[in-house]
Amino acid sequence: MKQIYSILILFLTFCANLSAQNYQIGHISTTYTDSSRNNYPIPVEIYYPANTSGDNVPVANAAFPIVSFGHGFVMVWSAYENVWTNLVPQGYIVAFTKTQGSFSPSHGDYGKDLAFIINKLKQENQRTSSPFYQKINNKSAIMGHSMGGGASFLASKNNLNISTMVTFAAANTNPSAISAARFVAIPTLVFAAEKDCVAPPATQQNILYDSLTATACKTLINIKGGGHCYFANANALCSIGEQSCINTLTINRQQQQNTVNNFLKLWLDIYLKNNSAAQTIWLDSLANSNQITHRSSCLAIGMEQYEQNNRLLPVHTYPNPFTNQLNLDFRDLKSQIIQVQLIGNQGQTVYKSIQNTRFEQLLTIDVSGFQQGLYLLKIDGLESNLHVIKKMVKR
Repeated sequence: MKQIYSILILFLTFCANLSAQNYQIGHISTTYTDSSRNNYPIPVEIYYPANTSGDNVPVANAAFPIVSFGHGFVMVWSAYENVWTNLVPQGYIVAFTKTQGSFSPSHGDYGKDLAFIINKLKQENQRTSSPFYQKINNKSAIMGHSMGGGASFLASKNNLNISTMVTFAAANTNPSAISAARFVAIPTLVFAAEKDCVAPPATQQNILYDSLTATACKTLINIKGGGHCYFANANALCSIGEQSCINTLTINRQQQQNTVNNFLKLWLDIYLKNNSAAQTIWLDSLANSNQITHRSSCLAIGMEQYEQNNRLLPVHTYPNPFTNQLNLDFRDLKSQIIQVQLIGNQGQTVYKSIQNTRFEQLLTIDVSGFQQGLYLLKIDGLESNLHVIKKMVKR
């Protein structure tokens, strides 16, 4: 039966790939400047869909989703050629930040770097002199390996400008990625490798996954027999760190990357392209692949369904988008004491209060002085395990 399912999955995947445009790979090297951090320079390598391959060639004539990718500890962006060669032909712009490559990196800054690239490229979409003018859509992903995976959690904390997060052998960071995971509200895919002795799943990815309490959809995929460094191409510094367990790996680098690519493309097609056909293949692959074990709290729902599920939670908010006031209706909650927070897209708490819904079933918040943009509404039960999180927009 497994063989029949495997053949069916391969056939469906082949059909899905036939329907996708296969682009050539263009490349640009540039440096962006973050004025909010004293004109902090962020050198970046960007690979993008093009009609002809090469450096500085025109971007293909379409609007593409963005992937911002973070490298591992003392690793370099070029070790992830496997990432851009697989994603760019499928219609994704992949940007690699070159910061924090020293032996004493700032994890906090690295998380900010990854998030900044997303915002910067979206701005480039509006700049007429940019090669990416009108070539970028509103979908984006934060991705990273090892240290870059941990920094992805920092970048995604309270960040609603990102559509999804994907990590590979993510390692805890300082500040803590595990603590940040509680405030990641976007669909998240966590890859782990069974034989990883650098960032073992039991002490790293499993804990990060369990700490993802705010998102409506999360999946952990553990690749059987795989290793930490096989998520990237051959890299001497990564291999040195893995010497203590390299002999225990039971698959090779190409086998691990093939497994990753099969699941990664489906996930990105769901959350960055709203591809309903990919959802069916994804579910079949999870259920029947003999190359992985997995845990999942969702059935690969798309972003629209994710937002609909949030609206069905037992707290009614209106209007959304809001302008001068935001109303919260707690009448469907069981009477309890709750904490209400409104968090801006830079992670700052702009409103916080304690409500006793035994006596106060309605709450009106004056938001007339708030800046326009995305906000995260968080409601936590102080007498229960209630946890509600909603995306709100101020106009």
